Amino acid sequence: KSANPQWWEQFDFHYFSDRKDILDIEVWRKDNKKHEELLGTCHVDITALPTKQTNFLELPLEKHPGSLLMLIAVAPCTGVSISDLCVCPLGDPSERQQISERYCIKNSFRDIKDIGFLQVKVLKAVDLMAADFSGKSDPFCVLELGNDMLQTHTVYKNLNPEWNKVFTFPIKDIHDVLEVTVFDEDGDKPPDFLGKVAIPLLSV
Repeated sequence: KSANPQWWEQFDFHYFSDRKDILDIEVWRKDNKKHEELLGTCHVDITALPTKQTNFLELPLEKHPGSLLMLIAVAPCTGVSISDLCVCPLGDPSERQQISERYCIKNSFRDIKDIGFLQVKVLKAVDLMAADFSGKSDPFCVLELGNDMLQTHTVYKNLNPEWNKVFTFPIKDIHDVLEVTVFDEDGDKPPDFLGKVAIPLLSV
């Protein structure tokens, strides 16, 4: 019941500088559980924003009255990466040694926020459900840890896809759960759900 809502929510997205990313924002109103109405959209060109500072933006909603006030900061992020198996971040013995020293007991309280990191090798999926009329699927895999999300490329027309990717996440809370979800890419439509597994960090 407000024309001037305040949310004060923060969202973290991984932005890789070699991509030209547009942040798409939609504002919706909800009458009840069944009825929703789009109040407007706006777009932010991430590549045009100055880095290493907080940018205050007042974004007018397209084709609708009103505007959206946002704070957007583009800052370097450490610990997040996507790589191929052949260049696995922990494959180098000297790098493993550096990491062992970084997280040894004597350094436990040097940086309270630097708990550690998780490396996940996504190799393949087997016997996935067919989501297309052709009896195949176009699967890709999404990994979520806390509010961090990374995903693989899509392997088209395949029920036994091989991704062979290595994902590295910084750990912010040791009680977080790694969620791995497989979707079927469906063009402009929302992807179809093919399966999910949840792995608590404390079980690793």
